[in-house]
Amino acid sequence: MHEHGLTRSRFRIAAMAAAGVLLAASLAVTAPVYAAEEELIVNGGFESGTQGWFANNGNSTDGATLTLTDDAFSGTSALRASARQTTGSGPMHDLSGKLQAGQTYTVKARVKYDNPNSPATKQFFATMHYGGFTYTNLGSVTPARGEWGYINSTFTIPEGQNTTTTRLFIETPFNANPSTAPDTHLMDFVVDDISLVGAPPPPPPAAPSKTIEVAGKLPGEHNPLIGHKFGADGYGFVHEGRVYMYMTNDTQGYAPNPSTGVSPQINYGNINQLTLISTTDMVNWVDHGEIQVAGQNGIAPFTNNSWAPGIEKKVVNGEEKFFLYYANGGGSSNVITGDSPLGPWSSQRTSTLINSSTPGAQGVQWLFDPAPFVDDDGQAYLWFGGGPASTSFPAAERFNNPKNIRVIELGDDMVSTQGTAAVVDAPVAFEAAQVFKRGEKYYLSYSSHFGGNDFGGNQTRVPGYPGGGEIGYMISDDPMSWPKETYAGVMFPNQSQFFGAGTGGNNHQSVFEYEGKYYFTYHAPTLNKRINGDTTQGYRSPHIQELTFKEDGTVNQVVGDYAGVEQVRDFDPFRTFEAETLGWSKGIATAKIDGGSAEFGGTSPNLAVTDIDSGDYTALSSVAFGDDGAASVSVKVKPLQEGGEIQVRQGSATGTVLGTIPVTGEVGQWTELSAELTGATGTQDVFFTFAGPSGDLFELDTWSFTAADAAASLDVTAAVTTRCLAGKVVTSVSVANQDEVPVRATIVTDFGTKTYASIEPGKTASTAFNTRSTSVVAGSAAVTATAVVDGETVEVELDASYGARSCG
Repeated sequence: MHEHGLTRSRFRIAAMAAAGVLLAASLAVTAPVYAAEEELIVNGGFESGTQGWFANNGNSTDGATLTLTDDAFSGTSALRASARQTTGSGPMHDLSGKLQAGQTYTVKARVKYDNPNSPATKQFFATMHYGGFTYTNLGSVTPARGEWGYINSTFTIPEGQNTTTTRLFIETPFNANPSTAPDTHLMDFVVDDISLVGAPPPPPPAAPSKTIEVAGKLPGEHNPLIGHKFGADGYGFVHEGRVYMYMTNDTQGYAPNPSTGVSPQINYGNINQLTLISTTDMVNWVDHGEIQVAGQNGIAPFTNNSWAPGIEKKVVNGEEKFFLYYANGGGSSNVITGDSPLGPWSSQRTSTLINSSTPGAQGVQWLFDPAPFVDDDGQAYLWFGGGPASTSFPAAERFNNPKNIRVIELGDDMVSTQGTAAVVDAPVAFEAAQVFKRGEKYYLSYSSHFGGNDFGGNQTRVPGYPGGGEIGYMISDDPMSWPKETYAGVMFPNQSQFFGAGTGGNNHQSVFEYEGKYYFTYHAPTLNKRINGDTTQGYRSPHIQELTFKEDGTVNQVVGDYAGVEQVRDFDPFRTFEAETLGWSKGIATAKIDGGSAEFGGTSPNLAVTDIDSGDYTALSSVAFGDDGAASVSVKVKPLQEGGEIQVRQGSATGTVLGTIPVTGEVGQWTELSAELTGATGTQDVFFTFAGPSGDLFELDTWSFTAADAAASLDVTAAVTTRCLAGKVVTSVSVANQDEVPVRATIVTDFGTKTYASIEPGKTASTAFNTRSTSVVAGSAAVTATAVVDGETVEVELDASYGARSCG
């Protein structure tokens, strides 16, 4: 402590000397040159309480109590500093990010002390703390006891000064041992009207745009699942008819160079968010944004990373809850709890769920990739682990049977474990274990390693065992028993076999069942490849293929492709749905905005489509408008400039325009706009294309379509019968009017025509046609019925068929 005080003193003396030079220089300048001036202190008069102010905490010994007082120089409030621990303990205001080296500022403050035991006069400083031990006194005043002193000084920050940290505070002259004379050095004092005027805050450094400008998911293709952001380690989960996909947020580290468009290699250590998308048709995916799981502001701030998620649901204490597991780097795994698949999320734990103290986890290098499974009897399990094999094994065993994956039972609360983890002896295992159940069999899939010194060096692979970066699988009758004999083969080869150069590497998969089919999820850097070509930087994208089985229960090896899976149902447009529902897109991004989701409820995150430039688009696959079609489309939009418009197009980004929405309204404010549509019938892909001046045009929150009124019709039916009369075929046509108005009906057959001028409601008119033939082939009678309904003529065409008839 003493050494620390001496060090601080040395810097403070130097700082005062520097301040003297600055102040002298300011006195020599008759007209200082200012940048555009701006008041940079927030609440300098304390009329908003203590907002923006705190006691100086630049050193561990600093400390004070700040309270409001009505003993103000002006206004109704001032700030009193009491219980001061050091001479530097006074009110402080953080100006970090607001000041610039080389700029000139003026600092002002009113200060007063009234302790009768203190000296008759006392010097006070306005001081800047630039971080570390760098302090500079900016100006001072020496008021008499009980009188307001006035600091009013102009200073220039040196050109070479680092201004990353800038914190202004009021203090008394430095003394290393102030507690020996507290009335002299640590008296209470009051401050008011603190001001710092000068250059406005510097513009923030230009951050690389994360917006992916290429069409990463090409129209007509269903892989990758999304084209506007990345996502890895996808884990599929089904709840109430919707598929949710939880992913590692690879986009978090994406930072392309503005000139080259190439990002540095992915840095997994920076990832502390999970990305979530969902669908009900397997092609149009809703972007639900990111879940801030780890880090200082995370749901579980005691963890640093969030990779490789897995999720399960269970009724706990009478309430259905959702449990989202994730890897906290390689050293541990954890779980957070949600009220729905979309959250909100909370942490029931204050420490990680899986770590080196977990029974049975010893010897596993990487305690990550947690994958949960709740069995039919309610018992839950968690698979985890991976990484280098134990050096205690022989080299061949380290390669072929590294025994680096574990399974453990979860407690009934789903946030604790019970018992001891069991070994999963998965051949050539690396990581990414995941289990699903089909019938009475448990299937465990996992990613295989690439060899190397961590796995015994150059060893002979057991025939049939997985190659590097493949997805192997096992089949067992017991979720806790996985001997090597349960190995069943390769579920998925390395993805580079399907997507070519730049797409290899490790993989991570899951299997889920949806509406009677099984689906296999995996990742590949296909979007990264479309951005940069064959030289990719490791940014991965989610994919899905259907998984099918042989009669003996083994799987048919999955083939990866851009086509993906079939759309399982048409898209329903006649509702309010999120604009970030994307079948395909180009050049857009998404971001969270205030409020809850219009489609998913007030507690669910709300996103908007952002970074929209002229030429960008979003699109929906197989939109079911029906025979009557859509009359209009509405959008909730925030204009960012004037002159933008949205075209609703049929089939492609250059297809027929069904309607156009000029984006009007107050710039920067959300508004509802609509347009009439022509030709929006049947089932078709719909593209929303964006046009306007250069720069960001607008943001989109929701879409909705309004169905066209059904075409007017008449409740009229027609039928044909045939009979024999004198050896000839006679056809009889009857027209029944079940409507509320009279109808005119014209009957046309191959054997004659008949018109009824009026058939009253509830009546039937019939006519017979003698064919004059002993036999007729099958045919039909055409009936045209017309009536006046609500002043408009309505016409319907009916076709009444009959079968072949012979009277010979």
